Amino acid sequence: MTRLAAMLILAALPAVAETVVPARTIRAREIIGPADIRVVPETFAGAVDDPDRVIGREARTTLYAGRPILVAQTAEPALVGRNDIVPLVFLRGGLRIVVEGRALGRGAEGEMLRVMNLSSRTTVFGRVTADGSIEVE
Repeated sequence: MTRLAAMLILAALPAVAETVVPARTIRAREIIGPADIRVVPETFAGAVDDPDRVIGREARTTLYAGRPILVAQTAEPALVGRNDIVPLVFLRGGLRIVVEGRALGRGAEGEMLRVMNLSSRTTVFGRVTADGSIEVE
């Protein structure tokens, strides 16, 4: 019976929840660092509750000081920017062809991106790799 009473008392205690908020206004496309955020003892639906989930990520929109950071407002940092000249890599079997291309959008590692082959002026799709090159499929 005492275990049941202890469980009921613990269940009645309010759960402590935290929310990550910007310490300053963070502009879109800025990388979020540890000094840019703080944790407040409140909870908001859809808001980030762990600072490690936003540190090192890129703000997709402007994040205003004191407002909760939502999960959808951050993304992996872009490795390739719009109009960047990037290596286009085509791999098939033992064949490897590398040409220059112009990125037609921004992308992080693993994202599909449209790129114009500068030699042929043809638009192709490829996946951004860790070194910032585009692997054409």
